[in-house]
Amino acid sequence: MTQSPATPLPPPKERRRLRESQSLTQAQVAARVGVTRETVRAWETGRTTPRGRKREAYARLLGELTKPPVAQEALAEAEVTARRQDTDAAETPVRTDPPELSPGRPASEGSPLTPAQAFDALYAFCAPSLVRQAYLLTGRRELARESVERAFQLAWQRWPEVAVDRDPAGWVRASAYEYALSPWHRLRPRYRHPEPPPANPSDRALMDVLLTLPPPYRRTLLLYDGVGLDLPDTAAETEASTPAAANRLLHAREAVAARLPELAEPAELHRRLAEVAAAERLRAAKPPTVRTGSERRASFWTRAAIAFTVALIGTTALTLRTAPRQYEPPIAPGATIQGVPPKVAPGPLSEAEQELRAKLREETVSGPERLMPQPG
Repeated sequence: MTQSPATPLPPPKERRRLRESQSLTQAQVAARVGVTRETVRAWETGRTTPRGRKREAYARLLGELTKPPVAQEALAEAEVTARRQDTDAAETPVRTDPPELSPGRPASEGSPLTPAQAFDALYAFCAPSLVRQAYLLTGRRELARESVERAFQLAWQRWPEVAVDRDPAGWVRASAYEYALSPWHRLRPRYRHPEPPPANPSDRALMDVLLTLPPPYRRTLLLYDGVGLDLPDTAAETEASTPAAANRLLHAREAVAARLPELAEPAELHRRLAEVAAAERLRAAKPPTVRTGSERRASFWTRAAIAFTVALIGTTALTLRTAPRQYEPPIAPGATIQGVPPKVAPGPLSEAEQELRAKLREETVSGPERLMPQPG
């Protein structure tokens, strides 16, 4: 069912302005509409458009935000609902959304954020959910935390590029997924043995089904049914065409429904994925720790590159020092000379040679007697 023309949605920027005018967070709006925080963020950036009943509920909420008295009541109700949801899901307390991350654009009416402040805001907004998503991808708690930290370390190293990206959260998410699904982890000793499964039998069954899916299918299912991306965005992030992403999603859903028939509905699957991820109580490192680790890692590789360059220069200088300074032509091959008998290898003596040898041995060592002059 599509939205009635009599109640159209305002533009994405106006949606965000209405929410911020009443000091509502994206989590509070998501609690009122019945969607995830990432979905509200996608609606406000224009990346996706609400449809059906979600669109009607979202349009009613935006209409209420234009009336100050009603907005205050909505704020109080949304705060209570959001905090109750966060407590039940064992998530972090509700916090205000991070400001824009583009350099030079003010976060509010005050001064613009510094790069470190913008990075910390992005990390605080994305890291907790990314750790849970990485856990659903890998089934390993430590690898999930490591994947998110490495992704944010890479983002800090390339912060001028990430800060102006259209979707910085998507940039970091793609990097975390790539690192988490890298096949080289199976060669590391610490990841050769599986980790303890979830304690809940239903959670353990869902994790077993997810880990049996091929990595591209698992990633597509998590992005579409877990994160809430649209199919074109899911295809772009998985570097596949839209029909290929649709086929992966359908096959993944069929595999999950074959093992767990109660999760055949996408809404129920989305709820169960959120519950399994939230039950683990995964924690990410603090933003300053990640930034410090990124700087140390960059410094280490910079020193390694400098040391390699110095060693290469030293080897080249030593080669130039010990190399011959003048040209020495090679020895020409031998040529045949007329009249000279060929050189023969040693062998048995002939009879004439044996007689000559015997005659020479009969002579004195110093040769024949010396002729002495006689007086006349």
